[in-house]
Amino acid sequence: MVGLRWWNHIDEDGKSHWVFESRKASPQENKTVSEAESRIFWLGLIACPVLWVIFAFSALFSFRVKWLAVVIMGVVLQGANLYGYIRCKVGSRKNFTSMATSYLGKQFLRQNTGEDQTS
Repeated sequence: MVGLRWWNHIDEDGKSHWVFESRKASPQENKTVSEAESRIFWLGLIACPVLWVIFAFSALFSFRVKWLAVVIMGVVLQGANLYGYIRCKVGSRKNFTSMATSYLGKQFLRQNTGEDQTS
């Protein structure tokens, strides 16, 4: 619908590889994917995990423990779907964890070496 897809590929060695793809934008494809369709897709993709979280709090506070397992699975599956499409949209060049670790490491080094201090 919006030119994004992701899946898991297992190679001959048995190693799992996640593949995140996004379609290149071209003038012809802009006609097939309208802005309204894209907004509906992303709104639905973001709204579903939020709804599952609301259901989780509802099940937790109303002491319906047997429904809590179902709701937790809904949160996990919808969250994974959202994460996959965000990785496709942002790009699969870097892992988010490595980006955060790299940023925090640089900030730590700057703070300890005194680069941010001005005379």
